[in-house]
Amino acid sequence: MRYRTLGDLRVSAVGLGAMPLSIEGRPDEARALATVHAALDAGVTLLDTADSYHLPGAEPGHNELLVARALAAYGGDTADVLVATKGGRGRSADGGWTVTGNARHLKTAAEASLKRLGVEAIGLYQLHKPDPAVPFEESVGALRELLDEGTIRLAGVSNADVGQIRAAREILGDRLVSVQNQYSPAVRDSEAELALCAELGLAFLPWSPLGGISRSSLDGPSRVGALRRFGAFHDVAAQRGVSPQQVCLAWLSAKSPVVIPIPGASRPETVRDSAAAADLVLDAAELARLDGALSRP
Repeated sequence: MRYRTLGDLRVSAVGLGAMPLSIEGRPDEARALATVHAALDAGVTLLDTADSYHLPGAEPGHNELLVARALAAYGGDTADVLVATKGGRGRSADGGWTVTGNARHLKTAAEASLKRLGVEAIGLYQLHKPDPAVPFEESVGALRELLDEGTIRLAGVSNADVGQIRAAREILGDRLVSVQNQYSPAVRDSEAELALCAELGLAFLPWSPLGGISRSSLDGPSRVGALRRFGAFHDVAAQRGVSPQQVCLAWLSAKSPVVIPIPGASRPETVRDSAAAADLVLDAAELARLDGALSRP
């Protein structure tokens, strides 16, 4: 396992997005726990969760409780594992996602997450999404208060644009350590945010990092456009003798030393495959081939 820097911590170069273990289509608990344990066995030390990762309209905090149980039941050393959670979103009964970013809610949510995780302080707490009804400075100010109180050790923002990242940096200083935005072969509209993170030394945690790859399967029906744009990942994978998903994660990691992908998984074999991508280094010709394919209309 290779490692990268998040704040003053060293974490695995590939993390685990635990959301699939708690939302619709989730596995049973035995397989969910086995998936987290497989990640830990593979050297993964960054686990990403959130209080809103649960079934619609019920079980707030299900994923945080699951992660806590998995760590407690693991037979090995978990001292270096960083659990990153998020607050500011919720699930409605119809399956939708809500946003609540006022300071009172965020502080209450963080306290509840702290209790569910069973820790003295949350390792990394992130604003899940800016609330358009609440001044961004108020939401980030709540993170600053949580830092000052010792409820959380490090802070981050998610789904933030360049202006919001700069504003959060002004408020939090070097206690802002991460930005978690969507980024993948299929969704690359956070290029500017990634560049800013590299400039400021903030960890950039792409969520849904495998977007596009699952929809480009060369073994089944695919649109011609998908084959043209994403098929290169399959071609490089075949030449390397690895999965297209590993190639995708290695491509992401090559974007910048601050990138730490957090692919989701719901099976031990999937998480083991993703973790192996930390040791896959693509050469310049392979990266140019992938980038070139994605640049085509």
